[in-house]
Amino acid sequence: MIASAGLAADARGVDALRATAARDPKSAIKEAAKQFEALFMQQMMKSMRQASESSGLLDNSTTKLGTEMLDTQFAQQMTGLRGGLSEAIARHLERQMGFAPAEHASDVNPAANPAVNPAVSPAKAAVHPASAAMEPAIRRGNAGSPLRGVVPAPHDVAPKVPDLSATQTGFVDRHTDAARAAQQSSGIPASFMIAQAAHESGWGQREIRHADGRSAHNLFGIKASAGWTGAVAEVTTTEVIAGQAHKVQAKFRAYASYAESFNDYAKLIGENPRYSKVLEQTGSAQGFAQELQRAGYATDPHYADKLTRTINTTLRLQRAVG
Repeated sequence: MIASAGLAADARGVDALRATAARDPKSAIKEAAKQFEALFMQQMMKSMRQASESSGLLDNSTTKLGTEMLDTQFAQQMTGLRGGLSEAIARHLERQMGFAPAEHASDVNPAANPAVNPAVSPAKAAVHPASAAMEPAIRRGNAGSPLRGVVPAPHDVAPKVPDLSATQTGFVDRHTDAARAAQQSSGIPASFMIAQAAHESGWGQREIRHADGRSAHNLFGIKASAGWTGAVAEVTTTEVIAGQAHKVQAKFRAYASYAESFNDYAKLIGENPRYSKVLEQTGSAQGFAQELQRAGYATDPHYADKLTRTINTTLRLQRAVG
């Protein structure tokens, strides 16, 4: 993360901020808010000086430059304070990007809402084959994931429609068909799968890629463990070990299409006894996420909360677009 002084003193700091946004959008939001506040404060001080009287005896290009530099430093010192302008800007941007929490905090049953999951039914969701031959999947952690949605709202309360991000809406539209097809075979709600794919891939902005830049189409971050015989992509990822985040090299499964990714995820959850309790929670976003965490799907200790909020964001996006 670039320091708060970066952009206020050097416009090239924008490039560093863009690079940060690609890795950690939520942290970049806070930094961008601070930078905007610094520029705003600097312009305000400049206007105040122009409005004040000056003797003119010592005014020259050198003193003017020194005054501008002093104003810049003052502006930097006054930014980022608790309750300041940067906090208000950051809250607005977080709501606009779907990272902020909602006003309601209860669970949702998507199986009872055909508008959200038109192909799922309680009877279908109750049938899940188990196979002991399926090896346990070792999952990567998601410490510091920027994707923060909202806790699901009940059906009897009209949800507040968020400012929809074109990236989020496009992601949902692009993968709905593949998710519904996987739902038919597994009983896992399509909205849950889309949300988990969004959480793992940063709404498609942090996809796992091969060394040559090609997408591995692995939206769920499933690792290529010993029994995997397909293609792989080796990348640097984050694992939470003993409460500490560590960067490690790991091999992940690679697919020929996103549809294959959804099918493989549905097969993993539907056929692995490790996730049997997950399948009992397909009517509850929170329960589904919590059982995934208990089964060890990810090493991030806050994975269930993050995924629950992202599921709700996906549900609200689906409702908003009809």
